[in-house]
Amino acid sequence: MTVPAVSPRPQLWILRHGETEWSKSGQYTGLTDLPLTVEGEQQAVDARKVLDTVDFDLVLTSPLRRARRTAELAGFPAAQQEPLAVEWNYGDYEGISSDLIRKDNPEYLIWKDGVPNGESLDQVAARADKIIARVLESGMDNVLIVAHGHFSRILTARWLELSPVEGRHFVLGTAKVCTLGWDKKTPAIVRWGL
Repeated sequence: MTVPAVSPRPQLWILRHGETEWSKSGQYTGLTDLPLTVEGEQQAVDARKVLDTVDFDLVLTSPLRRARRTAELAGFPAAQQEPLAVEWNYGDYEGISSDLIRKDNPEYLIWKDGVPNGESLDQVAARADKIIARVLESGMDNVLIVAHGHFSRILTARWLELSPVEGRHFVLGTAKVCTLGWDKKTPAIVRWGL
């Protein structure tokens, strides 16, 4: 992905949604529309402290309620829903933890093995690429996206012009804030997991 020469270099801020019962237990939570836990709601309120000092030109959120509620509690009730920002569709592994999957397949790793009857890693990356293109072409300074764990990690890898599998290196806790930006002309991580 190449940044247009005449545009400013935008920063893409990421806020992962707050805790849900399944994120707490380690279950894959793709398209199941779970609410935040009480702790998850407090995490979202706390994230507001990190984001309050930034003037966002655009705020996007996954349409899933855990992300929408996080956006609302973090101070962005009018965030635009972005269907491309939903979590990985985990197919047959929806609601199952990787620990349980590894009981039958000890070498299992979602990043290399994928999920049966769900999205491929490349399909998730294609959605992330479309969001990145939108941000890069926007001419805006600061864009915030409220999304999900695996999706945000893949989005980060793609921002850095890496293969989507490299998202495995970017661990991101619930309701943590990250900033993707630039080191001169090179895409870079400016802040991770505040």
